[in-house]
Amino acid sequence: MSLDPQAANAATRAVPGIPRDADGPVFREPWEAQAFAMALALHAHGLFTWNEWAASLADEIRRAQAAGDPDCGETYYRHWLATLEKLVAAKGVASSETLHRYRDAWDHAADRTPHGAPIVLQPDDFAS
Repeated sequence: MSLDPQAANAATRAVPGIPRDADGPVFREPWEAQAFAMALALHAHGLFTWNEWAASLADEIRRAQAAGDPDCGETYYRHWLATLEKLVAAKGVASSETLHRYRDAWDHAADRTPHGAPIVLQPDDFAS
């Protein structure tokens, strides 16, 4: 997945704490880059401002720390994804139930997909 460098740099300036190096944001896993890219796309479509995002992310991190998250940097993008899900639900883009339904379907599809093959959602993946 390719990130728009200008959008990524704007996000790293606007949202404190994004793991980065001299070239921009850094990711430990591909899903982190995908979550980052989703937030960039939703911001570009006007779903939220970076100030709104930063405040929501800070709230999510505070909640996680209060619940015992050790805040060692390894969970940053888990908080990012949780913030993304909450804002998408709060803005009425998709309900929490729909997001959970797709997450469960994705997990099911991933379980049946051989390593290295593309994951493709099928209708049976949505069966409980």
